[in-house]
Amino acid sequence: MRSTLRAIFVIPILLFTACFGVAAAQDTADQRVVFPTSVSQGALVLGKVPAGSHVHYAGRDLRPTPYGTVVFGVGRDEKGPLSIQVRRADGHDDTVSITVTPRDWPVEHVNGVPPKTVNPPPEIAKRIEREQALVTAARLRDDDRGDFAQPFIWPVQGRISGRFGNARVYNGQPGAGHSGMDIAVAAGTPVKAPAAGVVTFAAPDLYLTGGTLLIDHGHGVSSNFLHLSRIDVKVGDRVQQGQIVAAVGATGRATGPHLHWGMNWFDVRIDPLLVLERVGSR
Repeated sequence: MRSTLRAIFVIPILLFTACFGVAAAQDTADQRVVFPTSVSQGALVLGKVPAGSHVHYAGRDLRPTPYGTVVFGVGRDEKGPLSIQVRRADGHDDTVSITVTPRDWPVEHVNGVPPKTVNPPPEIAKRIEREQALVTAARLRDDDRGDFAQPFIWPVQGRISGRFGNARVYNGQPGAGHSGMDIAVAAGTPVKAPAAGVVTFAAPDLYLTGGTLLIDHGHGVSSNFLHLSRIDVKVGDRVQQGQIVAAVGATGRATGPHLHWGMNWFDVRIDPLLVLERVGSR
């Protein structure tokens, strides 16, 4: 009888001690500041900080998700090292330094582009400027949603016909580095949302980019899809990963049907292929 009573009292104590040990270990782990030590140009970077931390990078305050995840983008021409300041809730300060791995940017020659899209006359140039200003404004949205943290999927399956960052020469005239990834597929191919988000821009006929769609994934991370033949959603719509949102086309400055998929962290362009390759976390 005494052995039974002793077991009745001892087992709960052992269970409490075990649970407290797990909780203590979790609390200790939660106090860590975790970022990669090295990233590539064009990367989307995810880090972890303790709850209640304030994070500052490149002149911007980064707002952690409830899971302690912070996100930011690394530009095509960023040299590094990157410096991230973290102030924990207890007042302790951490400074994280991240090296940036350079990439080669081959030259791509794109011929057969309509001449007016390479050297537009003044009235067309003004239209392009107005349209691009609207797109830029949509990229500045800063929602608390953490849709960016889920693993991304391909919006279409096909051959990569143009890579992010490569220097482009249009009809023999040098242009800026390519702002996204081109995927060669047939016109009319359904385009799926690579991650959940909210539609922040949708226009069927911009001069350079034709049918243009932006999906915001939260915390400044967005996807843009260009040269579309059809758009199936409207501004304000909440879309789920895998939902059909548009169809591939060859509108705007395009020499054939393909999907241009670009990604941004606010005004920083990032490489969708690197986002596909990363392991998603929350």
